[in-house]
Amino acid sequence: MKKVLIVTAHRLNRAPNQRFRFEQYLDFLKSKGYECEVSFLLDEKADAVFYKPGHLFNKLMILLKSVLVRWKDVQRAKQFDLIFICREAFLTGTTYFEKQLSSAGVPVVYDFDDAIWHFDVSEANKKFGWLKNPEKTSKIIAMADLIFAGNQYLANYASQFNKNVTIIPTTIDLNDYQQVPFKNSDVICIGWSGSITTIRHFEMAVPFLKVLKAKYGDKIKIKVIGDASYRNDELSIEGIAWKKETELAELSEIDIGIMPLPDDEWAKGKCGLKGLQYMALGMATIMSPVGVNSDIIQDGENGMLATEVDEWVEKISALIDDAALREKCAVNGRKTVEEKYSVEAIKTDYVKHFTSLTSK
Repeated sequence: MKKVLIVTAHRLNRAPNQRFRFEQYLDFLKSKGYECEVSFLLDEKADAVFYKPGHLFNKLMILLKSVLVRWKDVQRAKQFDLIFICREAFLTGTTYFEKQLSSAGVPVVYDFDDAIWHFDVSEANKKFGWLKNPEKTSKIIAMADLIFAGNQYLANYASQFNKNVTIIPTTIDLNDYQQVPFKNSDVICIGWSGSITTIRHFEMAVPFLKVLKAKYGDKIKIKVIGDASYRNDELSIEGIAWKKETELAELSEIDIGIMPLPDDEWAKGKCGLKGLQYMALGMATIMSPVGVNSDIIQDGENGMLATEVDEWVEKISALIDDAALREKCAVNGRKTVEEKYSVEAIKTDYVKHFTSLTSK
């Protein structure tokens, strides 16, 4: 067995970028001779305070404990055949630990799925924004032996600093995401899934959802998953908390999944996860044509793309009024995920690249 050290921030089954980037490949990699050890910084107790306002002393203790975790990783790095860094080795702007790991003489893979070279910090930790250093992304890329970029936009950025860049899309495990039977319901559920930090993207949908609600009344209902504190009385929305245990059941109630995004540099780095989740479950999907979304969706065939309010209203109305169109987009969307964005379609790429690095 070859040993792989996976360096990441969160425990297993906690963070979407980890779940859909590497965690769902761990069993397959083991079956191919790669024993992966995940070294994370934030356990459940630390996670409960780290992204909340205040708790300054506790956050300092978390950072000190994180230093110890990473120092131990550096000390034992030579025991591994490969080091896989997901986004960053540490929670602040330092690249010290990446430098130490990359100098251990062990091949390093660096994986990222967001435009993290642009400044972005959680609301709870804005006062600590000065500790962040978005420019460190380019430095980490330059240190690595191979870069896994989530889409072409990210790959183009990485290629400025490292010639060994490959695109590994964010993928869905279709063993978990079973296709939901098509429902020709009297009431159509329009749904959005995200998080507390991305609820601002859902807010972009409110103007066209108001028009649709005025047009269709009780023929539609709107579901928001990911922020239990979200309320919109005019649209009769009460947000639902995200839970891994109930995520698929909650998503499966949706008939039309929406993914509005701003056309900015951060959004261009997104890897279309929400849309891919909708498509994998077999529901009609409509997204903003930002970044990789325009590669995933062929408008009118496996989903819809929309920009302005009128266009969102027009295309969602078409999906509401035409069950055959809704079913066509759902079926073709699922097929797209199967062929291009599923674990089954991509898993051998991991083994191929891991083997190329560990056999030298």
